[in-house]
Amino acid sequence: MSTVGKAASLLELFSMAEPEIGLSELARRANLNKATTRRLLVALAEHRLVEQAAGTRHYRLGAGLSRLARIRDANFPFARIATPVLQDLAAATGETVHLSEFSGGALFTVGVELSAQANRVNVDAGQILPLHGTASGIAFLAFTTPDFVAAYLAKRLEAFTSHTLTAREKVAEQVRLAAERGYSVSAQGYSEGVHSIAAPVLGPDGHAVGALSVAAPLSRVDDAVATVQGEAVMRAAREIAARLNGEPLTRARSRPS
Repeated sequence: MSTVGKAASLLELFSMAEPEIGLSELARRANLNKATTRRLLVALAEHRLVEQAAGTRHYRLGAGLSRLARIRDANFPFARIATPVLQDLAAATGETVHLSEFSGGALFTVGVELSAQANRVNVDAGQILPLHGTASGIAFLAFTTPDFVAAYLAKRLEAFTSHTLTAREKVAEQVRLAAERGYSVSAQGYSEGVHSIAAPVLGPDGHAVGALSVAAPLSRVDDAVATVQGEAVMRAAREIAARLNGEPLTRARSRPS
């Protein structure tokens, strides 16, 4: 892995659940020695991409990332444009709604509206979603290029629960169904007890740039509820695409076979 790749891998270890991490733990998780990890952190700190908390001396993400995020949001305001739609969908379904964006080969959670109910699914902003194990990922695969789908399915597919689909043929079948239906369905593919439905957010070329998902406790979803949620998430995803692109897009121009 290149030096840049190693530095980036350190940044990706931080999360909403763990905003601060010590040097030794960062080195362990990144599978790097402490000297290399310290050197990378010093370089990142010089560019304000990480900083040390005064009390613990643990590392956390720096203000430089916020500056870069503001620049990107000014040019591609995906999450900001989508926020009102997420809020409306969460209110309509009563469940947690999250938006993901595809970047650098992965889906990143960029917006979350939590359900107001006590028993709810919690999703963290910044969470990386596996394409084969989540409804969001399947929806994305159903509306991206066939070449990308083929390359992704050629990899080893990790199991996250006992329900995760890891056989290439079964994942491909779910992708096909999602392409026909317009939305994907996943029950416990990534988290036990969680049912998710997702639709793609399409870019100007008619291919997915991300996905919108409704996540609910499995106990609250039956076939009728799933159908209602599927229709609602498709409408919301089309609304986001229309706001983002300036014109309504309802189907991809090229779907995987």
